Amino acid sequence: MDTKEIREMSEKELREKLDTSRAALNQMLLNHAVSPLENTSQIKKAKKDITRMLTILTEIENKKQSK
Repeated sequence: MDTKEIREMSEKELREKLDTSRAALNQMLLNHAVSPLENTSQIKKAKKDITRMLTILTEIENKKQSK
């Protein structure tokens, strides 16, 4: 997911996507612990996506507070 797509989402959609992404990451990590994933770069990509979403959510919250 690219930053432009994340910025176009509403705050509610972003929070829902964040929860979904966190659950998917946890599931990936659990599956990887049991049997190695074929493409381990998916874990790194998921972590980066979650970080992007958190950063943009923080920006949104800071804009609300400054108004």
